[in-house]
Parts: sequence; structure tokens; C-alpha cells
Amino acid sequence: MSQINVTNLTFAYEGSFDDIFENVSFSIDTDWKLGFIGRNGKGKTTFLRLLRGDYAYQGSISASAAFAYFPYAVTEAQRKLPASAFLEEIKTGCEEWRVICELALLGEDAEILYRPFETLSFGEQTKILLAILFSGENDFLLIDEPTNHLDQDARETVKHYLASKKGFILVSHDRDLLDACIDHVLVLNRQTIEVQSGNFSVWWENKQRKDQFAISENEKHLKEIGKLRQAARRTAAWADKNEATKIGFDPLKEHDRGKGMRPYIGAKTKKMQSRVTQMKQRIEREIEEKEGILQDLEKTVDLRLSPLSHHKDRLVNIRDYRLQYAGAQHPVFTDVTFEIHGGDRVALHGENGCGKSTLIKVILERAGYQTFGLTFTEEGVCEAASGLVISYVSQDTSGLTGGIADFCKKRNLDQSLFCAILRQLDFERVQFVKNMEDYSEGQKKKVLLAASLLTPAHLYVWDEPLNYIDVFSRMQIEKLLLEYEPTLLFVEHDVRFRERVATKVVEL
Repeated sequence: MSQINVTNLTFAYEGSFDDIFENVSFSIDTDWKLGFIGRNGKGKTTFLRLLRGDYAYQGSISASAAFAYFPYAVTEAQRKLPASAFLEEIKTGCEEWRVICELALLGEDAEILYRPFETLSFGEQTKILLAILFSGENDFLLIDEPTNHLDQDARETVKHYLASKKGFILVSHDRDLLDACIDHVLVLNRQTIEVQSGNFSVWWENKQRKDQFAISENEKHLKEIGKLRQAARRTAAWADKNEATKIGFDPLKEHDRGKGMRPYIGAKTKKMQSRVTQMKQRIEREIEEKEGILQDLEKTVDLRLSPLSHHKDRLVNIRDYRLQYAGAQHPVFTDVTFEIHGGDRVALHGENGCGKSTLIKVILERAGYQTFGLTFTEEGVCEAASGLVISYVSQDTSGLTGGIADFCKKRNLDQSLFCAILRQLDFERVQFVKNMEDYSEGQKKKVLLAASLLTPAHLYVWDEPLNYIDVFSRMQIEKLLLEYEPTLLFVEHDVRFRERVATKVVEL
């Protein structure tokens, strides 16, 4: 066991308006199973790249271990080759027999190493890269979002595999995965960084308790500040009134007062004014202390939605439906039957390649929402109600380029309302002047979700909406859907989200 020590780390991207890290210091052990938690855009992936030495920074990072990063960058040329041909290229010293041993632990046969990489499923590609990652010795592993785009079975396999390992930092927003795999958390709070022992649920319980304590302490401070301000105003009024009596008096009404009273009144007034000054100083100290109490409080704002009501109760009807792509040997799916009624929240569930996204695209085409150019033969019934308004979130964010203003103009969105929703999803104002291609993947997904939330619709269709989305925003969206109960068709591999949100699960 050795330690990784981070001391006074400061980093900002060239040309950026804000620091990603500023004078950050902490220590972690290299045999920990460390979960890395924080809001989108807070710098989780950036920190992993700083450990690798990809960027110049101020401060120091000292470690005796070498770092290896997942996912490896596989070039287009390499994707056309079997993984066995480029193992050594992406990890120096990688031995094929070790990779085969790791693949066995991941429940995969060695033969996938000898098929062209691009022909493999997302799950198979991920397992090969993880097997390569863990095939070395004495490395401290940096694992960035290993389960994105994976189906439930692949996620379960990766979860059990990582639970058996140690010596890594895992960046993930999947609460189920974090609970199963980690024994410590590294948390990027709003103003600080902290390290705690325990899994995600332990940290979350501690955080809620800590936040509640901060809120109650803040309320006590506010009351104390209010009392001090009231006392300061009262004492200042007495001092002003007393000061006004120094000069001039009515001998008939104040027969016991002589000219010698003036110094006495002045001294008394000075004492009262000194008390006012002391109270104001104490108020400032209380305010400063109060501001420190809430610096790390994660207070999510309730989102809003404006679903439309359709004149028909049944919006989508799928019955004995079979679809096969032109030229394919086998159908994508057969005998699919389900209906979507107003208020239903339907989750499509199944392994990668079972046709979830294909079915969504066919439904969108039937409703006249969008044409994807699919060429296929079909049997059975797949129909959507006439006049159906759909709000669609694609799993693909690659088309997001340019600024917020251009995006809103293209989508016919009110820019001020759109930015307000992004702010509620924890976007910093500085992000609004950047091009969207410079956003993190989580921030790009939030752009698509914000556009959907701003669009009144009869049916919301979301294809893997939570990929890269941080835990706090996931909880926000869960609360929104449970409160407004829109009609929703979605694909999502986050087990806890699906269990809480779906009123019906369709297995493909």
C-alpha cells in the first residue's frame, strides 16, 4: 500500500474564465476502491487526466504507483482489427494470456479477442478494455464511466467484477454500481473536496445529516443576526436621541440640569455608540460564519414540466409486432405487444442490440415526429394517435455544436427560460458563453433534457437520458417525473431510476 498525495493543486483550462481546482489538498491510499462523486462539469475526468500528467498544473501530485486510464482511446484503424492485434499498442507490456484470464472473470470467451473490434457489442468492447486495464500489476487504475450504454446484464457483470478488485478510482453516477464496488468516496463539493470511508449510500446518509445540521445552524445564526440588528438599531436611536440633548435645555422643565451636564451626556452617548459599533462587528462575524456553514450545501431546485393532454387515452398501440432490417438474416424483435395510455411511464428493457432504440425510432416516425431513414420489413401493428406531440431526447449528443443562442433559435425555444432550466440543473453562468462542443458529456445531456422539459408534449420519449448525468440531477429528474406524472416512454439502465419511475416495463 502507498499513498497519492495532492497538495495545493490549482488548474484551469487555457482561456477559461474559472479555475477547475484551486489550492486543493488531500491524500488517498492506492489499495482503496474509491468512488469519485460530483456534479457534471466539476472536474472529475479532468482530475483523472491530471493524475496521468496530460495537463500542466500548479501544486504537486506525488505517487509511487503508475496510472492507467479507462476507457482506452481506440483509433479507427484499430477498430477494424481484432483486439489481440493492438493490446500492446494501448497498454505497454500487456500480455494476452493475462487478458484472457480477466475475460474469464468477466464471463466472456477468449474468442472475442480475435474478432474485429468494431463488430463487437458495447458490452463486449467494454469487457475487453477492462480486461486489458486489469491485466497489469502495481497500477492504480482510473476508471471513467465504465457502464454507459451497457445493458442490465453487462452492468451486473461489470459490477461484480469491479467489486472483486481494488486499487482504483471509479467515476460513475450509477448509485447501484457505487454501492456494490467502493469502500471510500472522493467527493467534489461546491467549495471543498472531502474523502470519506464507506460506499455511496453511507456517504449520502452522512451528507443528508450534515446538510440538515447546517440548515438548522444557519437558522439559528439568522435569528441571532436579527436580534443583534434590532438591538443595534435601538441602541443607535437612543444614542442619537441622547446626543440631541447635549446643547440647549428648558430651565423651567429641566430645573435640575446645569451646563455641567453636557460632558456627562457626551460621555454617555459615546459609550452607547461604542456598543453599536461592537454589535455591528459581531453581526459581520455572524454573517461571515453563516456563509461558511452553507458553502457545500447541495440544494436542488424543483424542476417543472408542462405535459399536454391528448383527446385519446391510448397514444401508442403495438400488437404482435415484428421488425427486420432489409438484408438482415434475423429479425430485430418479434411478437412485441404493449400499449401506452395517458399517464403511463413505460420502460423498454433488454440487452444491447435487442431493438429498444429501433422501436423508439419507428414510433417517432409513425407519429410524424422525425424520419430516420430506416429500411425494414414489418408485421403486426405499430401505430400512434393522430396529432401526437412528442418531445424526444436522443442518446446521441454528437450533433451539439455552437452556442446556446443558436441552439434555442434552431429548436424555437425561449432562450431565457432554457437557460433558467439549465441553471436549475446546476449549470454555471459561465457555461452559457461557451460552445456546446466544449461541454462535458453530462452537460451536453442536460442541454437535451432541458430542451425536452421546455417542450410541452403529449408523450416524452427519452432514449438513455441519464448517461453521464450526475447523481443529484438524477434525483431531481426522478422527483419531477413522480410529481408531474407525464406520459413517458424511456430506455434507461439505471436500476434505481427505472424501479422508481416506471409504471410498466416492456421486456424485449
